[in-house]
Amino acid sequence: MAWSTRQLADLAGTTIKAIRHYHRIGLLDVPERASNGYKQYRTEHLVRLLHIRRLSDLGLPLSQIAEMSDGDSDESIRALDDELAATIERLQRVRAELALVLRHRAPTDLPAQFGPVAHNLSDADRALISVCARLFTPKTMGVIHTLAAVSDDTDRDFRGLPADADEDTIKALAARMFPVIRTLQEQHPLTEEPAAQYGSGPTSPASVVTQALADLYNPAQLRVIHQVNDLLADDSDR
Repeated sequence: MAWSTRQLADLAGTTIKAIRHYHRIGLLDVPERASNGYKQYRTEHLVRLLHIRRLSDLGLPLSQIAEMSDGDSDESIRALDDELAATIERLQRVRAELALVLRHRAPTDLPAQFGPVAHNLSDADRALISVCARLFTPKTMGVIHTLAAVSDDTDRDFRGLPADADEDTIKALAARMFPVIRTLQEQHPLTEEPAAQYGSGPTSPASVVTQALADLYNPAQLRVIHQVNDLLADDSDR
């Protein structure tokens, strides 16, 4: 007894279109035809079709199934299992990250742990943290998180400093910020350990942060940063 294409499709739980496609790509042998021209499928075709569907349901691409023999199916399935394990691990990390975002109502432009302190941050701060998260390790970002959690009058004055602030205002603000930043640095040393390998030129972590600062903060704020750095350098030389 033989089956028609429709009957074979029904038996295998697939479609006529799929069977024809398997014929075209060499996955399924074309059976003999009856005198009326209709294909005559037999048990070996059904078994092969069920095997194709089984491998496809497991996630193997048709192109790989076409190249497989019985001897190398184990190797292909092991490779697929490794790929799925890596995908599951990545998805678990994403779910953990999403859980932090939801728990802290964290904005998606920041690492999740910065959610509780996001209200302290200006747009420029948030952009800089986003860049730093790409450049530095979680340990260094933990220190940055601690620093970002600190909010006082000097911090708010810095964020609100207009671009055309006069030199006296800039010097006064730098002088107020200096002892605060020195204390924070002493309590939380900031290591500049890169999270990834970068060159020593324009893509080095230090140069990228320098460029980000120049792009994100206004000229008066940059003057304050430079003056605070000068005060810190003078203090360390004593």
